[in-house]
Amino acid sequence: MPRLFATLLCTLLLSSGCTSPPPPEQRSQLATQLAQSRDWQNLQLHAGIFDLQSYAAKAQPAASDELTIYLEGDGLAWLSSRQPSADPTPLNPLALRLALAQPSGPVAYLGRPCQYLGAERPPCNRRYWTGARFAEEIVDSLDSAADQLKARAGARSLVLVGYSGGGALALLLAARRDDVRRVVTVAGNLDHAAWTQYHRVSPLSDSLNPADLRTRLGSVEQLHLLGGQDRVIPPVLVEAFVAGYPPGHRAKVRVVPEYDHNCCWAEQWPQLWQMKTD
Repeated sequence: MPRLFATLLCTLLLSSGCTSPPPPEQRSQLATQLAQSRDWQNLQLHAGIFDLQSYAAKAQPAASDELTIYLEGDGLAWLSSRQPSADPTPLNPLALRLALAQPSGPVAYLGRPCQYLGAERPPCNRRYWTGARFAEEIVDSLDSAADQLKARAGARSLVLVGYSGGGALALLLAARRDDVRRVVTVAGNLDHAAWTQYHRVSPLSDSLNPADLRTRLGSVEQLHLLGGQDRVIPPVLVEAFVAGYPPGHRAKVRVVPEYDHNCCWAEQWPQLWQMKTD
């Protein structure tokens, strides 16, 4: 990775200036505290080969037509340009903050494999938050978890919201399911081949890529929200991804000029959420 990208990672993941991050237990505790502040329940799901951390409201609403599932970003994948993290649990679980801020409707949050529950537990290893972060077995696990959350809510269809790398996974899930009504991505990494080329970093050679599935995804309603100041996922990458769809696609791009990769999605989410139907 070039020095610029290492600086971007440090800015994004270690906002205190690339100092040592808090241990995984503290990061997991932060997520639990955020969920408990809204009386959400801690759910641990066995899904595929992984155990996944999920949160959802304790009180089950009446069966609803639609459940929104929020997929977390890549988390603390790297400590520096050369050193992967030993545990990808997020420093700031932004997708969870988005889920908690959704103004209406049944909602669930889904962490990524190896986040929160102990990255040392098999089958976790560092490939699953580096080059294989979008691997087939990752998508299989999230697919199984989505089935469980959908059944728990009594829902008939899903809206998938993915932050950063969770945006790629939202699209990969939508490509294999027939119950996804809409995909919303926030600062989403939707074509990792273009992203690694743009930043001149090693390709994610063990990962699936939504850009290879445009034919299947073109009929899915999509809203891709981007920050005009985002140096991690610059809007040009997502605009190029959408431009590659066949005619008649249902994907829209909205750029919020003053936002970056982190700010200020969660703070303004109740207002931004209304864009999904505009």
